[in-house]
Amino acid sequence: MSDKHPKPLVVDAPLSDAERLKRESNFLRGTIAEDLNDGLTGGFNGDNATLIRFHGMYQQDDRDIRAERAEEKLEPRYAMMLRCRLPGGIISPSQWLKMDRFATEKTLYRSIRLTNRQTFQFHGILKKDLKTVHQILHEVGLDALATANDVNRNVLCTSNPVESELHAEAYEWAKKISEHLLPQTHAYAEIWLDQKKLATTDQEPILGKTYLPRKFKTTVVIPPQNDVDIYANDLNFIAVAENDHLIGFNVLIGGGLSITIGDKTTHPGVAQEIGYVPAEKVLAVAEAVVTTQRDWGNRSNRKNARLRYTIERVGLDVFAAEVEKRAGVKLEPTRPFTLTGRGDRFGWVKGIDNQWHLTLFIENGRLQDYPHHPLKTGIAEIAKVHKGDFRLTANQNLIVAGVAESDKDAIEKIARDHGLLENISELRKNSMACVSFPTCPLAMAEAERFLPDFLTKVEAVMAKHDIADEHIVFRATGCPNNCGRALLAEIGLVGRAIGRYNLYIGGDRAGSRMPRLFRENIAEDEILSEVDKLIGRWAKERDGKEAFGDFVVRAGIVNAVTDPARDFYE
Repeated sequence: MSDKHPKPLVVDAPLSDAERLKRESNFLRGTIAEDLNDGLTGGFNGDNATLIRFHGMYQQDDRDIRAERAEEKLEPRYAMMLRCRLPGGIISPSQWLKMDRFATEKTLYRSIRLTNRQTFQFHGILKKDLKTVHQILHEVGLDALATANDVNRNVLCTSNPVESELHAEAYEWAKKISEHLLPQTHAYAEIWLDQKKLATTDQEPILGKTYLPRKFKTTVVIPPQNDVDIYANDLNFIAVAENDHLIGFNVLIGGGLSITIGDKTTHPGVAQEIGYVPAEKVLAVAEAVVTTQRDWGNRSNRKNARLRYTIERVGLDVFAAEVEKRAGVKLEPTRPFTLTGRGDRFGWVKGIDNQWHLTLFIENGRLQDYPHHPLKTGIAEIAKVHKGDFRLTANQNLIVAGVAESDKDAIEKIARDHGLLENISELRKNSMACVSFPTCPLAMAEAERFLPDFLTKVEAVMAKHDIADEHIVFRATGCPNNCGRALLAEIGLVGRAIGRYNLYIGGDRAGSRMPRLFRENIAEDEILSEVDKLIGRWAKERDGKEAFGDFVVRAGIVNAVTDPARDFYE
């Protein structure tokens, strides 16, 4: 960095109102406890509607009936979405059964949703039942702390059911990172678990009194699988092994996919390498990255507050040097690694420990009982007999892990009887959608309710072109916040309005290259027509087994996005 023209380390501008809210919250307490006793509304008042996010909840309403209720002079039907903290996505069958029962008895939708952040969430919890669910979580050793808002969220870890010893080591680091970066405030225990206020003063040595400038996402991945989509996350640790044991991690920082339509000061970003660290330095490096972002991140404009914008402003080298200084470590050159794909290994897979693992496809992560397909009941029935654990994947699927040879047939029968083991196309297995309507307040277009039927039409297109057995990484998200990670798909749909989407093409299968905008604000029939033409060309003109995203770039249909900060909108 030049001394003559130094780049600003801190944005010198008025703080956003979110900073005022956090500063005045008394370490995330606000008046949430008092609000719980307000029976005049089904929601939370003022700042509390935002503060509950730090406790793992979002206030939502059913948008399908919003207009009807307004016409009847009723407030929206408020209910909360609650997201569990589940580092690495591992949950025991006994824990699962408790969660299943709560979903059945206490939520409006009687469902469980597996998220692409490797956890589960409930939709439709009435305010009067919130304490109950937090206390049930606590009873079984879980919580919802720090799964939303300006904190480090649920830490992901490759679900890898094969290299069991290496996975166990990586999973332990995911848990340690999660615990190390958690908020230290006692507010969660006081409000939800009825624990007495401690005499000590709250302190947040890592997150600070006003927490982070914006959300922060962390992953741990075991190559060659990139099933946690590392390039979409703020902080990523790529496991490096010797003799089948983990010795350290390559570190990548600064990924993120949210944009604002029409605002080119916002752009997505892919995580960038800063070096290698031995395993014993992981927590120090994680803390250093978080505290540097805490101190240097943009607290004026929340649209530019994620880590990628901080790195863009100060420079990657400057940021990495500060991380080294704070962590007391010298980053070594990145060790070689290869990432080949992001999909899950479906069906039965045998691990090196001679245990079996069954990966079940859960379309868009929605576990509920459908006619002739009682999926939610099926998982509960498996939980009643399973002696291993469940692993939730970052692709919204579920692994029945650690099954003995003698138990395989019984578990497979339950899965088949409940519609959990059916023939699924490769295209559908590599698809994903966010929740969107009716519960997400940010939704602009359908995603979860749109994608299944649309994929049926795309499957017909692929069959017409004699490539029904091939796959494309296909994702849909209901708004440009990109919870469905459409901006790391080979074909991505980003919602613009009801029934209309931006069509992006040209990402790669490994998840390291973003797609480019191909058609803007088009309806379903137009999307299908464009996809038909593109798949037709791919089937005829591809080079051997060339992937769809690579083909459309090589064929010049779109230019590759090589530097999202500079060429995403070109």
